[in-house]
Amino acid sequence: MGKDFQPFISIITLNYNQTSVTCDFLESTKSLTYRNFEILVCDMDSKIDPTEEISKGQYPQTTLLLAKQNLGFAGGNNWGMKQAKGDFIFIVNNDTEVTPDLLDKLLEPFQQDPTIGVTCPKIKYFDQPDTIQYAGFEKMNPITGRTDTIGNYEKDLGQHDTPFSTFGAHGCAMMVKREVIEKVGMFPELFFLYYEEWDWSTRIRKAGYKIWYTPTATIYHKESMSVGKDNPMKVYYHTRNRILYMRRNGNFFERVCFAAFFTAFTFPKNTLTYLLKGQKEHLRNFLKGTFWNLKNSSYSKV
Repeated sequence: MGKDFQPFISIITLNYNQTSVTCDFLESTKSLTYRNFEILVCDMDSKIDPTEEISKGQYPQTTLLLAKQNLGFAGGNNWGMKQAKGDFIFIVNNDTEVTPDLLDKLLEPFQQDPTIGVTCPKIKYFDQPDTIQYAGFEKMNPITGRTDTIGNYEKDLGQHDTPFSTFGAHGCAMMVKREVIEKVGMFPELFFLYYEEWDWSTRIRKAGYKIWYTPTATIYHKESMSVGKDNPMKVYYHTRNRILYMRRNGNFFERVCFAAFFTAFTFPKNTLTYLLKGQKEHLRNFLKGTFWNLKNSSYSKV
């Protein structure tokens, strides 16, 4: 990275009843070789005020912001971005740990190509550090409203070490140029949880910017590889926002195809599956997420 290219970076992470996890993340940032940054810890109305525990850690360049309500992933990060001073914004999960040269590597592509608006690192599992979680996204399937994560669960043998323009940024770790935020806007808060980074990624690409997968940058995510079936809350937001994303981003033909697929396949399959398994709460949230889209506009002010 050029010596003259030393932009100010705002690192934004959310905390919600996970202060010890957040402190582990902050501890890891002490190893960062790039030091021209601020860290904004945005607390989403945790049950226990995290101020004392975070203060004890004496984390440099860190500011704790206390929200009076849980704004969700989209709203919480937007709230942080509105208070950020950086030329670049690094949105990162609190359940991650950084590598020393992470910021240096994520900044490099911006120097090489002015059309790059977002850079994402290779994401690996913290408990399985030789295993990849994210090495870019495949294109969103306009019929199913789903995508595949490149490299997920694969042992890292260097097979995903070529940088490229990917279809979507990962909400776990993404560096965004301020110019993009000023031109495109921020996360759509209507989503609250899930698919918001896909809606934002789609808008960013439509504005002419590239989303760049940067394999030389690595971050470790503590998300378990053995997570079971989605809990009821996830079922609701995944269902609601999968449909909402297609309503907002699909063309007329794609929306018709998606509606036909969801009606003929997804709806009966999921309904029957939840009934046979006796998962009444899952079924209730699946139906709630589905019918929300029949009652509400896809419009969002964000």
